[in-house]
Amino acid sequence: MTSPVRLALLGCGTVGSEVVRLLHEQSADLAARIGAPLEIAGIAVRRLGRDRGDLPVDPALFTTDPLGLIKSDDVDVVVEVVGGIEPARGWLVEALRAGKSVVTANKALLAEDGAALHDAAAEGGGDLYYEASVAGAIPLLRPLRESLHGDRINRVTGIVNGTTNFILSAMDATGAGFAEALEEATELGYAEADPTADVEGFDAAAKAAILASLAFHTRVGAADVHREGITEVTAADVASAKAMGCTIKLLCIAARGADATGRETVSVRVHPAMIPLSHPLAGVGDAFNAVFVEAEAAGQLMFYGRGAGGAPTASAVLGDVVAVARNRLAGVRAASESAYADLAVRPMGEALTRYHISLDVADRPGVLAAVAGVFARHDVSIATVRQGPAGGGAAGRGEDADLVIVTHVAPDAALAATVRELRGLDIVRSVASVLRVEGGL
Repeated sequence: MTSPVRLALLGCGTVGSEVVRLLHEQSADLAARIGAPLEIAGIAVRRLGRDRGDLPVDPALFTTDPLGLIKSDDVDVVVEVVGGIEPARGWLVEALRAGKSVVTANKALLAEDGAALHDAAAEGGGDLYYEASVAGAIPLLRPLRESLHGDRINRVTGIVNGTTNFILSAMDATGAGFAEALEEATELGYAEADPTADVEGFDAAAKAAILASLAFHTRVGAADVHREGITEVTAADVASAKAMGCTIKLLCIAARGADATGRETVSVRVHPAMIPLSHPLAGVGDAFNAVFVEAEAAGQLMFYGRGAGGAPTASAVLGDVVAVARNRLAGVRAASESAYADLAVRPMGEALTRYHISLDVADRPGVLAAVAGVFARHDVSIATVRQGPAGGGAAGRGEDADLVIVTHVAPDAALAATVRELRGLDIVRSVASVLRVEGGL
């Protein structure tokens, strides 16, 4: 075999430790696949004295100087599993401009400023791989940027956050409210002490930007993604979904289509939505991830598996390490960023979908007609209406009633205007919830 391929590992937390362990346990197989052994040149950490158990690595390899490690002539590949925007962006730009290959799991950085990384990779001539940034061990990004390059992808719909999927699955299975399900997710280790990035949709939005960029050959950033979390989803919403033969999932949806002028654009959004139980994503439970891809020639494709965790993420990282190491030995570079289409991002107000609106209204004659008139004025067509006593109690025992309306497909802006007018009616006590309905019924 030839000389070793030398790795600089930035970060040695949950994922980094698993990368070290797998490098040690699978060293012979990895060397055979690459044609050269992999060696760790150094590991950059915040604190040298931290107890890392029986990690199979020489303690002398640890350093608190990541930039010095990156600049070392003894490093071929930089593996970043620290996360965050800075200082990670500066480290990786430095490495790429110096001609080193980079493997990263940093979804936030890629969504915030992936352009800077791609430009630096083009300048230095190294590879930039990031399979682990979306959906953990699920082989997803490489199929999008390589296997499906001969096809036209029209839509990508996915469950890409395990924490929120566990919470919504628990609410569906037990009838619990959001707070109870979140508490269970925290106790089981699925939710962080501060779950904001997950439950408010920031994590999924970053992944949606990466998926859209690859699928549609367009640079899409986190700021381009419409984002809503699941904190407002109630047990009543889940029960209403069940009554319709649906379940609620936090979806990332990236779609290609024409705007009102006929210009081809992309729409990228993350929000909770009802989907029919017949949809392939409806059965994705617990903390699993799944992504549903719709392409013109290949048809419908489903990618499913564990989307997080140290070992699954490390598996994806090492897959990228093998690829970039083989490229370096062969003296070649992987295909560069494909952003030739440069499509405009369509505003959320132009997104087309169906809606489920739950209203608490006065229980008296003429209410339904007044509510229907509001929908008609904004050109939102009603598909179904279900009315019952407030709180689901017996009829005739109160002055209020629950009104559940499901619409046909309409622009998001039209629905928003409808809801604003409904909130101003004296017969509408409250707009209890508004949820989108995806996947067809």
